[in-house]
Formats: sequence, C-alpha cells, structure tokens
Amino acid sequence: MSEEIKIGLETHLQLLTDSKLFCGCPTTGEDNPNSRVCPTCLGMPGARPRLNKRAVEMGIKVALALGCETPEEMNFSRKTYFYPDMPKNFQITQFSVPVGKNGEVTMELDGKEKTVRIKRVHIEEDPGKTKHVGGAVTSSDYVLVDYNRSGIPLCEIVTEPDLKSPEEARAFLRKLADIFEYLEVYDSSDEGTIRSDANVSTGGERAEVKNITGFKDTEKALRYEIRRQENLKKRGREVERETRAYDDSSGTTKSLRTKEEEADYGYIFEPDLTKIEIRSDWKERLGEEIPELPHEKKKRYVKEHGLSKEMAAAICSDFDLAKCFEALAKEKDTKLVGNILSGPVKKVLNYNEIRFKESELNREKLRKVVEMVESDEITERNAEMIIRDIAVEDKDPEKVKEEKGFGKVTGDKLEGTVEEVVKANKEAVKDYKQGKDEALNHLVGQIMKKSGGNADPQDARKLLMERIEE
Repeated sequence: MSEEIKIGLETHLQLLTDSKLFCGCPTTGEDNPNSRVCPTCLGMPGARPRLNKRAVEMGIKVALALGCETPEEMNFSRKTYFYPDMPKNFQITQFSVPVGKNGEVTMELDGKEKTVRIKRVHIEEDPGKTKHVGGAVTSSDYVLVDYNRSGIPLCEIVTEPDLKSPEEARAFLRKLADIFEYLEVYDSSDEGTIRSDANVSTGGERAEVKNITGFKDTEKALRYEIRRQENLKKRGREVERETRAYDDSSGTTKSLRTKEEEADYGYIFEPDLTKIEIRSDWKERLGEEIPELPHEKKKRYVKEHGLSKEMAAAICSDFDLAKCFEALAKEKDTKLVGNILSGPVKKVLNYNEIRFKESELNREKLRKVVEMVESDEITERNAEMIIRDIAVEDKDPEKVKEEKGFGKVTGDKLEGTVEEVVKANKEAVKDYKQGKDEALNHLVGQIMKKSGGNADPQDARKLLMERIEE
C-alpha cells in the first residue's frame, strides 16, 4: 500500500449506563421500536435535558486512561444538522471544551510498537437508528426510524491521522476495546457498541466513511476505500472530499453527500445545561478507580510470572480471562496455567468467537483441567480436547475425560508404542538418521495417532530419539 495513506478514526463507544445521557429512559430492555422513549429523547418542544453524572464519570475515566489532558470545567454544545434520526434537528455534544484532549495509545502489530495520537475525547448523545427497507442506504424504498437508541450516551475518541493501513486501524480498535473492557465502561460481548467513522486519504483529498460497526468491517471498509481512491488516481481523476457509507453486504462504500465543515454545523453553547466543574478531588477519585490496564498487566505478567510476551498478551486481551489467570496462578504452577489459558482456552474462545464470560468456562473447571495435567493424568493435548467440550456446554472436566477415554500414556506402554512405530516406519527412521528432521516429526505424529492423542509429544520425541540412537 502507498506510504501516502493517512487514516484517522472517530470511534464512538456506547457507555454502559442504565439510563440515557439526558433523561431517565433505560438504555436496555424492551426491544420493540420506539418503546424506550420520552419527550426529551424524542426532542419534543419544552423538554429539557438532565445530565447523567455516571456517563460523565465514565467519560473522564476514558480520557484519563488514554493519557489525555482534562479541563477544570467543560460544557456541551448543539451540533445542528437535519436528518430523520435526530428529531430535534441538533445533537447535544461537546465542541469547544471536550472532556479530554492530547492523549495517545501505544499498540503492537507484527511485533512492532506504534503510538497513535488522540486528538480529543468527548461525550455526546446517540441519534436514533434508521432502517432502510428494500435496499441499502442509497437505494432503499423507504426508511423507518427507531428512537430507542436516541439519547444513549456515547464517548467519542478522535485520533490524529496516524494510522497507515487497515490492519493498523483494526489493531488500534482492538486495543481501545481492551482498555474499555478493563474500565468496565462498555459491553465487550457486543462489538456493535463500538462504531467508527474513518477519514481516509491516499495523498489527496480525504473521504469520510460513516458508521462502520465492528473491527472486521472497519478493516474491510478501509481496504475498499483505499483501493477506490487509488484507482481514481490511476485514471487521472481527483478524489472528492465527501461523506460515504459502508455497505457490508457488498463490501463497498457509496457516496452520501459532500463533506461538511465544522462551520456547517452551526455549533452553539447548549443553553439548557450548565458548565460542569471537574474538581481535582473528583478527578483524583476517578483516577484511583482506574484498574491496572492491559498493557500494564502484560508487562507485569512477563516480569513477575515469567510468561512470554505472546502468552501475556493473549491472556490480557480478555479481562475475565486475566482475572481467572491471576486466581489460578496463586494456587498452581504459573507457567502451566499460562500455557493452558493462552493456548487451548484462547484458541477455543477465538474459534467460537466468544469472550471468556460468554463461555461455559470458569475458574473451578479450569482448575480441574490444570490439576489433571499437573498430575500426569492427561496430556496438554487432552486438555485442549476437554476444554473444547466444556467451553460450549456446562460439563464436568473429569466426566468428559472418562467419556473420551483420555489418560496419559507413559512408562512401558509408551515405550512399547515407540518400538512399534520405529519397526513400522523404517524408511522414516533412515531419513532421520540422514539428517531429515521432518522425518522425526512424522514419527512423533505416528506415535500420537497410535496412542489416540494420549501421549505427551515431548516425552514421545525424547524416547524416540533415544531408541533411534541405540
């Protein structure tokens, strides 16, 4: 990809509050359209906003966790635009004085660290939700609007254009999500609670792609938009500054309108809300409530527990998995617990596309699995097979072990299996003696197959080498 690529993200985080930002309507519950609404979130004349203190506190925590400067006092503004999802024709947001500015996030991609500057963090209300019937945004027959989402508190994180590829953008969003999960300010089981607008430039004018939901779709949308802009330049055409929509069904972006400037929104101070003083003692208390964040925890796991960076990163990427590790590490061998949680457990969770708290796994079940490996009852390969079962169904690990017939093959039985494999694979033995290391892997595989996966690969390899070298 071109080195001229610049990507800036405006990421909207749905804050995990019980009520909306400016009224008492619940943020969750009844799903029927327009069932969780009131005159305030419907923009009725005379209805006035009442600020949700909990949402403000969450916004301050986000700003502090991202290393932002926070003001002594902040205010809200009206951002005026006309669209069906905004009934009062303006959005209450922050403009001149946001809750945070000038922060940064350091992430890791392909073994290299990259720092992304955070321009600002601000709090605002979510618009309603439009449903395009009979087609996509630009081709539907008509549009329905559900105002249940109207007024839900959002925290928007705006970056400088420091990202250089779709892969970096996805890694950045994943890092943000990890931080938000540790702060307990959003629902980590629902990727839809994080949405992004992406500003993309390949050397000329930038285009904004609106309302991309999820990390994968952000990467896909950016790939398409970069390719679109590069193809325009190859044909001698200029990239226009515009707002585009991402259509996940076709994997393309489509033009919506010319890009607005800040002046087009006619920002004014919100007259129905007072300025909010962020006292030093309030900010200090909120700062003390911020837990050890994933990048800090990762460094500690490497230093204190001797885990590899890869193992520590895998465990720390899931808040509840990290809590499980810390509990088990107090009782069991840390390296073994780390191996199982960062390996089989993480592999199974990723395969099923679920987080630890969404699975059927818990500390007690995993303690049993660790104890069975520790006492040589089963191999780590057996442990993975057991975890596959107990992650998606509420089963007892010991019963699964009995049902599957797992039991570590050791001693004379393993030696006998090695002897059988050596005699049945003379050509592979000959190849190994001639320096072909892959032949040894083949022989170990045969031992694993013959033992039904109940042999330890390292034990099998050691015995095999001893037998061949006799």
